[in-house]
Amino acid sequence: MQPALRSAARVSALASALICLSLLISILLPVAGQQAKQERPRRVTKDEAQSAAKASPESSAEEVDEGDVVRVETQLVSVPTVVTNSLGRPVPGLRAENFVLFENGQQQKITNFATTEAPFEIALLLDTSGSTREDVGLIRQAANAFIDALRPGDRVAIVGFNTARQGQTMAAKVEVLSKLTGDRKLLRTAIENLGSSNGTPFYDALSRIADEVFHEAPPEEVRGRRAVVALTDGVDSTSDSNFQTARSKLSGSGVASYFIEVNTEDFVEDRLLKDCQDDGRLTLSAKQLQRYRQVFYPRAQPEDYVDFCQMGPFEKMQISRDLYNLARREMDELAKASGGRNFLAASLQDARAAFARVATEIGTQYSLGYYPTNKARDGKFRAIRVEVQGPLEKPQVRAREGYFASKG
Repeated sequence: MQPALRSAARVSALASALICLSLLISILLPVAGQQAKQERPRRVTKDEAQSAAKASPESSAEEVDEGDVVRVETQLVSVPTVVTNSLGRPVPGLRAENFVLFENGQQQKITNFATTEAPFEIALLLDTSGSTREDVGLIRQAANAFIDALRPGDRVAIVGFNTARQGQTMAAKVEVLSKLTGDRKLLRTAIENLGSSNGTPFYDALSRIADEVFHEAPPEEVRGRRAVVALTDGVDSTSDSNFQTARSKLSGSGVASYFIEVNTEDFVEDRLLKDCQDDGRLTLSAKQLQRYRQVFYPRAQPEDYVDFCQMGPFEKMQISRDLYNLARREMDELAKASGGRNFLAASLQDARAAFARVATEIGTQYSLGYYPTNKARDGKFRAIRVEVQGPLEKPQVRAREGYFASKG
C-alpha cells in the first residue's frame, strides 16, 4: 500500500473510533447520574464523627461504628436545682463554677446556667373533679394568689377539667384555658372560667401539657426553667393515656413537676361505700377498674373488674386505698426525677399556703444544662448528681435525679 493511502486509512480509523467513543459517553452519562442519585449517604469514620461533634458544641453526634452514617442531634439535659444551707434556707448568688454535675458517675460539662433571677414558664393544672367540685371557688382564690406571688417576667398557662358530651355520654375532658402568658388579667379570666368535671383525666392532662403547652422550644432566657404545678389528689379515673406515657413526655420536655396533694381520701371513701342507688354516691369507672386490675392483679379476669356496684364494701375500700397510695407514689416519682417537689394540703383551705410555698421554691431555683457525653440511644435511665463547691458549709442540694435516654 502506498504511504498516502496508509495515512488516509489511519485518519479514517481514528475518526471512526472518536465517533464510537462519543456515542458510548452519551449513553453512559445519564446512567451514571442516575446511579449517583441512588447511592447511599457518604459513610464516615469515627474520627470524622468526633470532629463533627466538636465543630458544633450544642449538638451531640451519636457514637457510630466505622462506616456508619453520622446523625447529629441536639440533646440538652436540663437540671433544675435548689440549694439550701444547714438551716434549710435558700442560697442565692451562686455561679456556674460553684456546681459540679455527674451523669452515671461521669462528670459532665455545664453548658447552660440560669440564676434564681431568671424567669419561669409554668403550666398550672387545677383539678376540679370528684370531691373538689363543690369548692371551685376556693380553688380559684388559691390559684389567683399563686399568680400574684409570681415575678413580673414569669409566664403561666392555665389547664383544667370540664365535662363535655362524647357521643351518648357526658365525659371529663382536659381544657387549656390559657396558653403561656404574662398577662395577669388574661390569667384571672381563665381562672374565672374554670369548670368542673365528673372524672379525673390526670394522665391525659400531663401529656397534653407536654404536647401543647411546652411543645415549642423555650426562649433562651427560660431554658431549663419550666414547671408544671398541679393541685390534685392524683387519682386518675378517665384518661386514655397512662402514667408511663405522661412520665415519658414530661421527662422529654425537661419540665420540673410540683404537686400540691389535696387529701380527699376520707371524703371519697365515704361516698364510695354508699349504696349505688344513693344520689350522693361515687363509683369507680370501668376504665379505672381495669387500670387497677392491670397494675395490682394482672392475672385476674377482666370481667371481675367491670361493675363497681357489684363489689363488696371491703373490696371497694381496698381498691380506693390502693389507688390513693399509687397516686402518691407516682407524684413522688415525677417530682423527684424532675427536680420538683410535693407539698401536702390537708384541705383546700390549706391550698393557698401550699401555693405560696411553691412560688417561693420556684423563685429560688437554679437551672443547669449539659450535653451528655454518653451518646447511646438505648432508652436506659441515666442518674444525675449535682454537687456544690464553695464557701458553704454542708449545703443541701435537691436536683433532678435522672432521665431516660431517647431510644432508636
